[in-house]
Amino acid sequence: MAWTRKLRRKIKKEHDGSTRLYSISNKLKKEGKVTDEFEIMLSGLTLEDTIGLRLELASRSMGYLLYGLPLYGALPRIAQEATLKYVLSASRSRSEAARVLGIPIPKLHKLYQKFELYDFFKDQKST
Repeated sequence: MAWTRKLRRKIKKEHDGSTRLYSISNKLKKEGKVTDEFEIMLSGLTLEDTIGLRLELASRSMGYLLYGLPLYGALPRIAQEATLKYVLSASRSRSEAARVLGIPIPKLHKLYQKFELYDFFKDQKST
């Protein structure tokens, strides 16, 4: 089946998984951290620009100095957590998320615990 047809097909109710309602955007909007206008402006930036800007804003309060923080060593973890949150919000189920990431479901469960993703998405669980 062509990917375009797969994307257009209607998902049966029994295939609605546990992550289908997860949305980072909706969560941040509920918390009042982002608006539609902010998302439009953010979409015009590259990922590198966004990370650089966020680091600059975080360092302002410390006089632009982040001495003693293992920033470079923390980048892989930051990227992994962001990728996990995205994949979980973009997939319909945990098994689909595991397939997208190329990892077994038990490994995904361990990553859920490691990055505390159960708590991050707790208010968006399907009932």
